[in-house]
Amino acid sequence: TSSSIKPGTRSIPRRREELLKWSGWGYKDSLFKLNEKGSICFTGSRYKLSGMILPELRPWMESTMGIHIEQKSKAVSEIDPSKLPKPILNEGFMQEMHQTVYLLNVLFYINTLSLKLFRSHGHTLEELFLLRKGQSNARIPDVIVFPRNHNDVVKLVASAVRHNVCLIPIGGGTTVTLSLSCPENEARCIATIDMTQMNQILWVDEKNLLARIEAGIIGQDLERDLAAMGLCTGHEPDSMEFSSLGGWVATRASGMKKNVYGNIEDLLVHVKMVTPRGVLEKNCMVPRMSAGPDLHQFIIGSEGTLGIITEVTLKVRPLPKCQRYGSVIFPDFKHGIDCLREVALNRCAPASIRLMDNEQFRFGQALKPQAGGIFSSFFNGMKKFYVTKLKGYDPSHMCVATLLFEGDTVSVAQQEKLVYEIAAKHGGMAAGEENGQQGYMLTYVIAYLRDIGLDYEVVSESFETSVPWDRVDDLCRNVKDRIHHECQIQGVKYPVLGTCRVTQTYDAGACVYFYLAFKYRGIREPVDAYLAVENAARDEILSNGGSISHHHGVGKLRKQYMSRTVTPAGIGVVKSVKEYLDPRNIFGSRNLVD
Repeated sequence: TSSSIKPGTRSIPRRREELLKWSGWGYKDSLFKLNEKGSICFTGSRYKLSGMILPELRPWMESTMGIHIEQKSKAVSEIDPSKLPKPILNEGFMQEMHQTVYLLNVLFYINTLSLKLFRSHGHTLEELFLLRKGQSNARIPDVIVFPRNHNDVVKLVASAVRHNVCLIPIGGGTTVTLSLSCPENEARCIATIDMTQMNQILWVDEKNLLARIEAGIIGQDLERDLAAMGLCTGHEPDSMEFSSLGGWVATRASGMKKNVYGNIEDLLVHVKMVTPRGVLEKNCMVPRMSAGPDLHQFIIGSEGTLGIITEVTLKVRPLPKCQRYGSVIFPDFKHGIDCLREVALNRCAPASIRLMDNEQFRFGQALKPQAGGIFSSFFNGMKKFYVTKLKGYDPSHMCVATLLFEGDTVSVAQQEKLVYEIAAKHGGMAAGEENGQQGYMLTYVIAYLRDIGLDYEVVSESFETSVPWDRVDDLCRNVKDRIHHECQIQGVKYPVLGTCRVTQTYDAGACVYFYLAFKYRGIREPVDAYLAVENAARDEILSNGGSISHHHGVGKLRKQYMSRTVTPAGIGVVKSVKEYLDPRNIFGSRNLVD
């Protein structure tokens, strides 16, 4: 996105519905659409791809998923307010909140329907499909409250306990696990606590390289403000334009540059969470301590079930002096996996290394702009001849890895040399810096593709897992096979897109991201069919030694698999912590476990 925004600016307004889509991903002015000549373009001006025509995208969608331009599924422009559920209000809580408005300057809304609807959902296919049809969940928030600081939250939670009000915290709202959906049978007043007005960096300690930050800050604002001081956290999940710091902690998030900076659990030094029992935090800020089980591990990944995260202290780093992109093509996915594994085991992984399978490689060609660009050099004249004929790479099998190196100039040069040497051992061929850079730029626009897919009767979603190295190749192959088999069972009559990429690497394994899409024409309940396919894929993942999730979390979407993830004793521990901190289930989202 544009880097012209000044430090201190907050990208997403309090009324986020004024800037963002209410039934799709991202900014209202940014979308894939057909132009008057019948080609797909990407609108707006926020991204490098904005304003460009993508002449290959429509043919790719037609051949890969069987779309027909005349077969459209129109979304409603807004929901009829009369179809929204009637609010359940708690008078005692309302009265205290009205007093709080004047005493503490919190913002408090009861009757603004668009504001409540926008905060009633995340970004799962199930939720967005319903919204596009003009329907909402059976329950949406009854009240929205915007606290301004930690003390506001303390008073708010105490009031909710006194009046038995259900609280659901929300940050950026980018969740893909149904974690923000209100339980349908919740009979109490539901107050959604929008944290986005708690968005300040409270202090920066440049000696110890720490920063204390309010949990509602959005990722792009945090990095912009720190960059103005010559610092960064380096935590860059694909959703960082819209997701919040508190959400990262609550879901145990991972960023694409974790090889240098770590995942959120590695960055976190201190955290405050307001629970019905009081504030849960450590009384010191040290790099490590041996004082029994780590309280932070109860907070990280708690998904809004125990309390509200208000302030987080993170490690920060000086901005890297050198940043270099790169890319490597491999004859097939197995060669690429073997290369990534050796890079990880030699501890020379760049800040980010991502391996796309052949289907995603070809998808990259479909996203090249009219003027050339994204991966187009692979298919230009002599380069294409060199890759496919002289090197003997089969275009129907070869894949690509994109690389991002960060650090000082000398260390980056050393790292590049090592990585490219290992890649060559595994049949890899360097494919240029521009292709790597363009690959990472696509990260932020790919999420917009689901909306145009839905316009043309295509349901799509992504899901992820972590898996040991010796099972990566088998798991990827078996899950794709299972996806295609289940689509046949569900009566899918059009080509199915089942594709994957390795997005993060570790000593002991990797994170694998799957993308699934199919045209649902002729299927009576498309979402049910999709969920059956994803559940089959998830079953296959677990059967092949993969995890329930690497970084998206559990929410309500995946909690059926918790019993296959930890033993009954482990689930008992989670429930016992919940029972002690929140005996009346004030934080009643019902995520993680029942």
